[in-house]
Amino acid sequence: MNYIFFTLIILSIIAGILNNRLDLVVNSMLEACNLAVKISFSLIGIMAFWLGIMRIAEKSGLVSILSKLISPLTKIIFKDLKKDDPALGNITMSITANALGLTNAATPIGLKVMQELQESNPKKDIATDSMCMFLGMNTAGFQIIPATVIAILVGAGAKNPTEIIIPTLIVTTLSFLAAIATALLLQRIWRKYD
Repeated sequence: MNYIFFTLIILSIIAGILNNRLDLVVNSMLEACNLAVKISFSLIGIMAFWLGIMRIAEKSGLVSILSKLISPLTKIIFKDLKKDDPALGNITMSITANALGLTNAATPIGLKVMQELQESNPKKDIATDSMCMFLGMNTAGFQIIPATVIAILVGAGAKNPTEIIIPTLIVTTLSFLAAIATALLLQRIWRKYD
């Protein structure tokens, strides 16, 4: 990736020199750097806000309530886990954090889930159905509130950054359901070869 960016920068400078527009190239680079810093600061603010909200939701028990609402679904989807498996609680926490757009907060939870699933894995060198299902669901990234995207839009100066919520909800719901369906389909296919 570094080579690609380096090549693009060099080609831009060469094109600027050949077209006698080097001043425009340099000004564009400086403006892009300025915009990147502005977006980064807006991301810091909104992520601090949402992580604070998530902490309040966690301390108040709201996340636990959401997790309990999702729990019956996770028990159906993750059939190979025992009902008292601690991974189930963390799976629901991870899904809840992703749904609230807090992917940074969901990452440590997701890593903990994978460690817990690996501990109960009888074949340590092969991923279990639950591991594959969780990875698919986590990668699909269902979101109700896309906090990071809203922060980037705010930083970029969008007039209505929240208009992304409905399209994001539709797309992430479809990708989330597709991930679950694909994992279930592949589970059936692989069972034929076991």
